[in-house]
Amino acid sequence: MTRIEVPNTAGKRRSGRSGRAGRWLLTLLLLLIVGGGLWTWLTLAWAYAEGERAGVLQKFVRRGWVCKTQEGEIALYYGGGQYLGPGTSPQLWDFSVRDKSVAEQLTKAVGHRVQLHYTEHPGIPTHCFGDTRYFVDRVTITDNEPGSEPSLPPASPAAPQPSTGPKPGTGTGTPQSTAPTPDTPRGAVTTPAPAG
Repeated sequence: MTRIEVPNTAGKRRSGRSGRAGRWLLTLLLLLIVGGGLWTWLTLAWAYAEGERAGVLQKFVRRGWVCKTQEGEIALYYGGGQYLGPGTSPQLWDFSVRDKSVAEQLTKAVGHRVQLHYTEHPGIPTHCFGDTRYFVDRVTITDNEPGSEPSLPPASPAAPQPSTGPKPGTGTGTPQSTAPTPDTPRGAVTTPAPAG
């Protein structure tokens, strides 16, 4: 009798199935990496908002364990504080910087009153670009010395107060003060001395 050998197709099917699963897994992983890269690019390239903030630059540092970022903090004074008078404590605002030339300007401006132009980028997936969502791209120093107060306009002269003393040329009138002297007993009423 002749022997007929039939190839084992069950083993090949198993290896084909695991090959397909590996390809699907590799494709899914590649799509996640490409999607994450596109999302990061989009959040950094597109600004949700932009604006200006002014205050005193409190600190500017370069920090981070793996990704070194440049971060700063300004004190905003609303209705009080060092620049507007007593009564209100400052609100602190944190920001990040990606441009080296702006970072150099801010390093020199610590302690000065500054005006910052910033863009807001929400949704950045990692802190390797900055610890905050606010990225400063332009700085203007608005005072001359650290801690110096801005010059205030000169005060207007006070209006003349009416006098209760004698009018010139009349020799009569009431004295300006009827305050007790140190010899007057406590609680005693004083009367004006006659003019004379």
